[in-house]
Amino acid sequence: MASTATPDTQTHERKRLSALSLVAGLIGNVLEWYDFGLYGYLAPLIAARFFPAHNVILSLIAAYAGFAIGFAMRPIGALVFGHIGDRLGRRTVLVMSVTLMGLATTAIGLLPNYQMVGFWAPVLLLLVRLFQGFSVGGEFTGSVSYLIETAPANRRGYAGSYANIGSSGGYLIAAGLAAITMALISEHPSFGWAWRLPFLGGGVIAALALWLRQRLPMSAYEPDEPAKGEPLPLVKAFRRSPRIMVLVMLFTWGYGVVNYLTMVFLATFASRFGTIAPADALTLNTVAEAVAIIVVPAAGFLSDVTWRRRTLLLLAFGLFLFAAYGFFRLAIYPTLVAFAAAQLGFGAMLGVVMGIAPAMLAEAFHAEFRLSGYSLAFNFGLGLGGGTAPLIATALIDASGVTLAPAFYLMFGSLMAMIALYFMPDRSREPLL
Repeated sequence: MASTATPDTQTHERKRLSALSLVAGLIGNVLEWYDFGLYGYLAPLIAARFFPAHNVILSLIAAYAGFAIGFAMRPIGALVFGHIGDRLGRRTVLVMSVTLMGLATTAIGLLPNYQMVGFWAPVLLLLVRLFQGFSVGGEFTGSVSYLIETAPANRRGYAGSYANIGSSGGYLIAAGLAAITMALISEHPSFGWAWRLPFLGGGVIAALALWLRQRLPMSAYEPDEPAKGEPLPLVKAFRRSPRIMVLVMLFTWGYGVVNYLTMVFLATFASRFGTIAPADALTLNTVAEAVAIIVVPAAGFLSDVTWRRRTLLLLAFGLFLFAAYGFFRLAIYPTLVAFAAAQLGFGAMLGVVMGIAPAMLAEAFHAEFRLSGYSLAFNFGLGLGGGTAPLIATALIDASGVTLAPAFYLMFGSLMAMIALYFMPDRSREPLL
């Protein structure tokens, strides 16, 4: 039978936030979202090198299919890493996931392009994306679970937000390097190979993350040897919390649509369908990520000391629903100031969601099956919603001929997240299950 000890069995006075735990939880997500963001930002370059086509939109759709296929493997990775985390401990998952992700990210920078090996170039790229998706299946949820289980009850929102400080940091680094890469290749076409360098740099982040995570203390919840005939943690999750599983899947589906349309797709949208230069769009996207990093911990802290998490999240997604059409319209307005207003506004709004959602979702599951249930529900929803969002948005434009079609898809995602939130339990500042 798994241990029932949780972080909340200790008093607030005896427990303090560990700087090492916060940084180690943060850096793995820097690597994870650095890679996924980098692929999205450099999609036009990747499309030209791995999916050549006379139709630019079809080539871009093929590149975004590679983006989506990585997400398709995340639920499978979640099954494996969730089980390992619930049966062997959270720290084991954190070390394994960052090692595998670092290898996969580096591999992308070494792949031959279409001109070198023809048909095998996109095949190899998609295989690496599958491996990446698998390896990150337990990264985000594993770090969130570790962070909230080692935090005082009145600081779980703040501690959980560090996972998304890492993801925003990863996006920030990716957007900055992508902007430099795009500008370099635009000015010096002979440097076309330079797109590889940001991916190879992921190996450096992975090495630092591994070094830190090998020094982590064990989580406050550690499993005992399972009794004979005891159900698997995931089976427990579906038997004891089926409603929570469904609601988290629906919420993260909508959340994924909002996340990837506003912070990955919007820069490409503004440059492909508007008049903004790609380098300028990525530069402003970098600034928006910096804004999100500032908002994320503040939002997590506020969810610990002011309104409950569900209320704040409902307000945030309501803002997305209201602003979607206007902000996408601004993105293709022929001035850089208009695009900046849309991108920075989306960044600030998303920062609120990213600061509050981690703790709320992790708190909904019992410690015995927290990582299995949370990982599968989160990655299934995010994989379907977020992973396919740029692909669907581009396809909607192509099929309908309506340039602002992605705005309506963003409204759909916002509404889905709000409906799931309304029915989801809120355990803000209550003892962990």
